[in-house]
Amino acid sequence: MPGRQELPSTLERSSQEAQRTWIKAHDSGVDQYGEGERAHRVAYGALKHTHEKVGDHWERKEGGRKGPSDPQSARPRQQGGRSGEGVDEQATKEHLYDLARQLDIDGRSRMSKPELLDAIRKANRSRTRESRGS
Repeated sequence: MPGRQELPSTLERSSQEAQRTWIKAHDSGVDQYGEGERAHRVAYGALKHTHEKVGDHWERKEGGRKGPSDPQSARPRQQGGRSGEGVDEQATKEHLYDLARQLDIDGRSRMSKPELLDAIRKANRSRTRESRGS
């Protein structure tokens, strides 16, 4: 199974459900487009419809919600869009605040929703780097 062999490190630290979602979408992308970056984009696009990145791993979205996390996931490939880097931009401010607390982000109580999104992205990148370095 090619997807299992190419599983990103953030997914190795995630639930079996997240891994299964990524692998099935990746393998489908390989069948349709061949090995490479496009198969990975397909897999991440599918994953971001049901999961969000929290620190160095992926978790089920708030309340089991399904749907695109960011403009890039919401549009067809040709139209592009900005990536939310795995952060669910459709989540409530309260949920984002809880994630910020979980990630121990300073100043979170004074942050607006866009500021929380940026701070969570930054913390996720930092945690992922740390996990890969160990």
